[in-house]
Amino acid sequence: MRPSLMTRSIVSATAVAGLAIGNLAGAGTSFAGSAPGAPPAVSAEGFGTLATNNLGLTSRQAKDVQLWLRWNHEYTGSIDGLLGTNSWKAMQRHLAEDWEYHDSIDGIPGTNTIKALQRMLRDHGYDRPIDGIAGDATRAAFAKFADIHG
Repeated sequence: MRPSLMTRSIVSATAVAGLAIGNLAGAGTSFAGSAPGAPPAVSAEGFGTLATNNLGLTSRQAKDVQLWLRWNHEYTGSIDGLLGTNSWKAMQRHLAEDWEYHDSIDGIPGTNTIKALQRMLRDHGYDRPIDGIAGDATRAAFAKFADIHG
């Protein structure tokens, strides 16, 4: 009986040690990826309301664009200074009406949205090619547009 008790004790101690080591290894891995207070790399809403692209506008300028969109193009979202999906959908509707935007109203400022925006911004100092790239000249003209319409 004695050897059996000894064997059971050794097996039990080994199992407990294995579980403890496994839990510590798992805990170390789960905590290694994030620092306290660090923002998540990807949000569950990252492709919806939290995805923003102000194209270099300040928060105030973005709010001015949102107000302009509300007054002129049926924007019903928040005036929060963050040009997100709903802001860009309203802008795309405007660009479709007057600036040869013929793509989806999806709220994503992709190449075709930027091309139409560049056509619109010709009235606000944009004098570069219509290339769909939101470079410095596009951003400067968009900022001028925001300042004029604010």
